[in-house]
Amino acid sequence: MKLTADNCQNHLVTSILPFWTSSMVDLENGGFHGKRDGHGKLVTEAQKAIILNSRILWTFSSAFHHLGSEDYRNMATRAFDYLQHYFIDNQYGGVYWMVDHQGKPIDPKKQIYAQAFAIYGFSEFYQATGNELALELAQDLYALIEKYSFDRERNGYLEAFDRQWSLLEDLRLSDKDANEAKTMNTHLHLLEAYTNLFKVWPDAGLHQQLENLVELFLNTFINQQDSFHLFFDENWNLKSETQSYGHDIEGGWLLLKAAEVLGINSLTEQCKATAVNLTEAALRGLDLDGGLMYEGTDTHITDSDKHWWPQAEALVGLINAWQITGSRKYFGLAEKNWEFVQRFLADPEGEWHWKVNKKGVVDYHQHKAGPWKAPYHNGRAMLELMERLN
Repeated sequence: MKLTADNCQNHLVTSILPFWTSSMVDLENGGFHGKRDGHGKLVTEAQKAIILNSRILWTFSSAFHHLGSEDYRNMATRAFDYLQHYFIDNQYGGVYWMVDHQGKPIDPKKQIYAQAFAIYGFSEFYQATGNELALELAQDLYALIEKYSFDRERNGYLEAFDRQWSLLEDLRLSDKDANEAKTMNTHLHLLEAYTNLFKVWPDAGLHQQLENLVELFLNTFINQQDSFHLFFDENWNLKSETQSYGHDIEGGWLLLKAAEVLGINSLTEQCKATAVNLTEAALRGLDLDGGLMYEGTDTHITDSDKHWWPQAEALVGLINAWQITGSRKYFGLAEKNWEFVQRFLADPEGEWHWKVNKKGVVDYHQHKAGPWKAPYHNGRAMLELMERLN
């Protein structure tokens, strides 16, 4: 299957999205089921995560916006209704991290990464449907992030708070992350969320904070090897030397999109060059089979597994680099990555597997749908490629 706009659309509407419409809708408790295991078996009474649900909201909102299917609108509305009824903290504001299978809050912490994804989903739903409440909810979350998380003294955003917005001691997004106050990952998804919100709400204060985020990436997060530093303490002391290949290639095209939305020509030109440099840095993790490995250092690969989401971001990032430079090198690498996805990650039963190892063997111990596994990375990649390859 060649890498074309039509083939990306076909893969989206016949493989990725149908898995979620047929296998993940929770008819008993509302919204969507919390998990299916690596073989696609439903995990009954699984907890429901804000990341999964906000990503479903974004994906089906964007699919409806691009393709116009009422089925996608209905799925987006289902996700929106569940989020506003079960994840919004009506007492203290913000969205909860986790609810149980019936919608009862079981982890009410306010992770800034999660607030960002809720903004991303709400703003996309507003753009797709014109639902004013969605825009109001996105604006409220933006105000809370700026009030509690933004570090006015040292710049940047602090990671995590309890339900009442007091800073937590355990700031980690997941068990594999460092317990540090400021992370590239959270800032990247704030950048993504603020970009999407600014498209539908061109507020002057939001413009200032989005521009500040772009500058923060250009001046602080990008290192001398043109990849991202990942972890800092609250005083911006570096706490990690690991390179995340997927984040580098994702960050390049997201930075450029932010600069373009801001409408600052000089910043856009700078971000074009930066996007290409970040893409080149990510290629240190590109294997001979076309798959993008997970992590490494300046000298060696530390995790050679090929997860689903870096492949999705590689497809967009490589095509973005091709569009900027005109170099067929990047298009050829994107084609090879697309072949890798079709051969190893795309499940004939729908959706993508979580990851394969260096030999291409699927890891069925990882779930196929769950707290971190949504139709967002691969669904967004198909939507982006549909536009970029037309």
